[in-house]
Amino acid sequence: MSQWPDATTTLPADGTAGALVGRVWRPGLGPSVVAVRDTGVYDVTGAFATVRDLCETPDPAKLLRAARGERIAGLDALLANTPPGKRDPELPWLLAPVDLQTVKAAGVTFVVSMLERVIEERVRGDASGAAEARARIGDLVGDDVAALRPGSPEAAALKEILVAQGAWSQYLEVGLGPDAEIFTKAPVLSAVGTATDAGVHSASRWNNPEPEVVLAVSSTGTVVGATLGNDVNLRDVEGRSALLLPQAKDNNASAALGPFLRLFDDGFGLDDVRRAVVTLTVEGTDGHRLRAESSMAAISRDPLDLVAQLIGDHHRYPDGAVLYLGTMFAPVEDRDAPGQGFTHHDGDLVTITTPRLGSLVNRVRPSEECAPWEFGLADLMRSLSARGAL
Repeated sequence: MSQWPDATTTLPADGTAGALVGRVWRPGLGPSVVAVRDTGVYDVTGAFATVRDLCETPDPAKLLRAARGERIAGLDALLANTPPGKRDPELPWLLAPVDLQTVKAAGVTFVVSMLERVIEERVRGDASGAAEARARIGDLVGDDVAALRPGSPEAAALKEILVAQGAWSQYLEVGLGPDAEIFTKAPVLSAVGTATDAGVHSASRWNNPEPEVVLAVSSTGTVVGATLGNDVNLRDVEGRSALLLPQAKDNNASAALGPFLRLFDDGFGLDDVRRAVVTLTVEGTDGHRLRAESSMAAISRDPLDLVAQLIGDHHRYPDGAVLYLGTMFAPVEDRDAPGQGFTHHDGDLVTITTPRLGSLVNRVRPSEECAPWEFGLADLMRSLSARGAL
């Protein structure tokens, strides 16, 4: 795919058979909750003021299907009006499919990406030293590490060996230890959707997309659906110090979600997430093309284990949360010069896809040049109040 998406490339393989909820900006009204159906996209804000409200109901998929609303447009028309530079401000366009939920992410949940984080730390964010560090770390941990369950006695034994050799790392701690890394990826309402720009801080020289499955979790800890996400990451920044994680992860337009939230029902559930294979394609204006796959079957911690560490008596989210589950994608192929590995170029088109969730497509731009995040919680409350939705 070398262009912005259309309905065929955006929807899941089974089209609108699933319960698909999204959000659309309607000029004069503001953000609107929508149901994506075979006959078009329908505004159901009258039934659910926010996606959060829908996710808090006992059966979100059933209620979404039953909700009546005004047909806004066909999906193709919305997608055509969403990309920056092509947008008619008098017509509606797509937004990220979540609103009041806290945007969280789990890190170091796949062995491949865990080792890449160790490498970033070893080379202090300098890509030129990554190949040598990769070989050295591989010799130390071996191939069996992929089969270890975090927090198990076997993982603890490996930890003791690495500590004795002076090779322990904070990333191995969360990759092999009992506690997962779960961090706040982005502020509420700041995520971007499909067919728009995703941001990479212009100061970064070593960065990459992170294609992930993202769970929608209600305030009770119930997983109610899933979508796709791009956890844009600055490898050089995090590699200098893990304390710079907020600067590496949370920048303007650096959290992409979409295209829609597929709610769990009899035809789609957590086992489909566990079996998902996520495909990533990066197409550059320089002709560079990268394709990779990430299988959820290789995840080190079950999605429900991650949810249990996210939310419970120890930490509550009254508006629910969405949780990026992590990625095994760690691009090492050289793009610009030998030994430099992969990094984004301005204009890269990133496509993240899996059959049951569809495709999330974003163009990479400097964060400073992406549309600024200006519509906050107070604005949302005012817009919903003005249309009588509260």
